[in-house]
Amino acid sequence: MKSQRIVIAVVAMALLVAGCGRSGTGEEAAGPTAPSVSSGDFGDLSDVCKGGSPSGTPAQGVRATEIKVGVFSDVGFTKQPEFVDAAKAFTSWCNAAGGINGRKLVYEVRDTNLLEVRPRMLDACREDFALVGGGAALDGLGVKDRLSCLLPEFPAQVSQSQNLQSDLQVSALTSTYAHYEPYFGFRKWLLNEAYPESAGAVGIINGDSPVTKVLGDKAVEAIKAAGGTVTYSDLYPASGVSDWTPYAQSIKNKNVKGLVFYGDFRQLGKLEDVLSGMNYKLDWIDPTNNAYNPQFLQAAAQSVGVQNNVVDLTGAVPIEAATSSPAMAQLHDIFEKYAPGAELALGSVRALSSWLLFAKAASSCGDQLTRRCVLEAATKQTAWTGGGLHTARDLSNKDAAPDCFNVMRATTTGWKQADFEPDRGLFRCDVTPYRYTAEYGAATTLADVGKSLDDVK
Repeated sequence: MKSQRIVIAVVAMALLVAGCGRSGTGEEAAGPTAPSVSSGDFGDLSDVCKGGSPSGTPAQGVRATEIKVGVFSDVGFTKQPEFVDAAKAFTSWCNAAGGINGRKLVYEVRDTNLLEVRPRMLDACREDFALVGGGAALDGLGVKDRLSCLLPEFPAQVSQSQNLQSDLQVSALTSTYAHYEPYFGFRKWLLNEAYPESAGAVGIINGDSPVTKVLGDKAVEAIKAAGGTVTYSDLYPASGVSDWTPYAQSIKNKNVKGLVFYGDFRQLGKLEDVLSGMNYKLDWIDPTNNAYNPQFLQAAAQSVGVQNNVVDLTGAVPIEAATSSPAMAQLHDIFEKYAPGAELALGSVRALSSWLLFAKAASSCGDQLTRRCVLEAATKQTAWTGGGLHTARDLSNKDAAPDCFNVMRATTTGWKQADFEPDRGLFRCDVTPYRYTAEYGAATTLADVGKSLDDVK
């Protein structure tokens, strides 16, 4: 039973790292017109995909007519299809515009099914040109194999410390950093501006698993650095809780004013219902952007109008902002045309940025597409926004610190932008980065497997 509880906690952690959010109704003013859905342009990116007359087989997975890439996902276990939906939507759109200089993109879903990371990585090593737009909860298990076979990765999600900022990896948009707290600006806003009375009474609840608890440890360090005091810290069984009353009573007895919750948002919905039934309202609850979806609003339907749930999207354009973001509007159109019925999620947004980065880099390599070329082209991007899907990221600096945040609030009518005083469009970018002082694990390098960048062709 203990191993089963840990597995469930790992799944919660995977969803936490990826984050998710579903399409909704926006309130923002209309913005510029997005490119046509049939065009090979995306947002402010031109010629992402286009035709050509390619020839030859310059690298594994690259043929005269196609490029084969792998998409990692735990979809067989979690039933969360964001990465698969994104792969279907993007490759269909790109191929309709001519592909990568005439080569069609062919994707293979590498379903890691939670515990099958190494076998799927070995499959990818035998067949794929690169890994694009995916991720797995236990991704650390496959990183040595990936580096041994010199397989580039453009992930939508990075989970474990062994894979965070590992070699041959270019992350277009993730909310996980190896050395910096991604939510520091958000935490300072909560504790110093929006709800200063909560600073002396912050609580945290986490799943009881070594895999998920590291996220809690990072949060506690960052909360203290932001001026907060953690007065309540508790663990809950990874398999869930049938009665949240004891936890709610402890929160009330300790007069907790701000709460960070790591785990299944459905469990948080139950806890909030108990708290609301006790007539105890916190100043704020951070369910993490794992809860940025209609499912959380349904799970907490009895209390979402009472409790104040706020999440940080770490610089990603809200899915509800299609009327003010041409890139988001185009993303909605692409999904509607090429993945009808699929729910647009925050994980899909991150995956699309990875796909766009890969495609733009690969297109710049011309007919002789190699792994070395696509990696070098991607890491030359010093202000990558995914065509306007998120704030700028300097991909030439693997350890660049996050500098912007944006906050969404759960309401009875959907997710709405919170009043966090944005200073750059939809975002606030006056963040002073916070670098962790504790050690949370090291990334795997090429040297760890007896390789070097010179081996990449």
